[in-house]
Formats: sequence, C-alpha cells, structure tokens
Amino acid sequence: QVQPVESGGGLVQAGDSLRLSCVVSARTFSRFSVAWFRQTPRKEREFVASTTTRAASLIYYGEAVQGRFTVSRVNSNSTVFLQMNSLKPEDTAVYYCAAFDGFCSGVGCRDRRLYNLWGQGTLVTVSS
Repeated sequence: QVQPVESGGGLVQAGDSLRLSCVVSARTFSRFSVAWFRQTPRKEREFVASTTTRAASLIYYGEAVQGRFTVSRVNSNSTVFLQMNSLKPEDTAVYYCAAFDGFCSGVGCRDRRLYNLWGQGTLVTVSS
C-alpha cells in the first residue's frame, strides 16, 4: 500500500495563507482520486476538497472552504496541493490527505470511507 505524505502545516495568523502538499508515490498516480479532510476534537472529520482525473477532471470543495481554498495536482510529481487563503481560526485542524486508486464523482467523493490510503496528517493552527 502507498501512504500519502502531507507537509506544509504550521502556525499562522487569521487572514494569512498556507499551502499544503500531499505526495502519493504511485506510478499510476494520475488514476487516483485524492481528497483533503480535516479533523478537530469537537467535530466529525470534515471534507475539505477532492480531485479526480481518471475518467474526468473533477474538483469539489466543502462549503466551509469554498472560495478560499484551491486544490490542484501535478500528476508528473504525484503531488496534490491545497492552497488555503484567508485563513480563519475555525480552519484550525489536523489536515489529512487521503487517496484511492479509482474515480469518484458527486457527493460520493466526500465520503471518507471511500479512501483507503491516508496520511498521518499535518497540523494547521490559525490564531486570532
């Protein structure tokens, strides 16, 4: 099994930007669907964004981050990025990168049970 590896978390102030990276070391990376989730002690693991390219190029965002976050991928480098702008304290969480070798579309991409490959997470802390 391939384990995604996240990086880029840190401590920032409200309004700042941060860019997370996720490397999924698979030769067939372009077939993978990749998503970002975030976790806080008080909330269920929340869908942030996803990208899939095998059957069609589709990108989805959670409503809480729509318009502020942007997900992109560079298949040649097996990397997915999450650009986070206008960060708010409520964005504070452990961010996880998840992937599976397949395609998803619509609300199904939001289901964490779909993903069998998970990173260890990277902590993002946004201060007021």
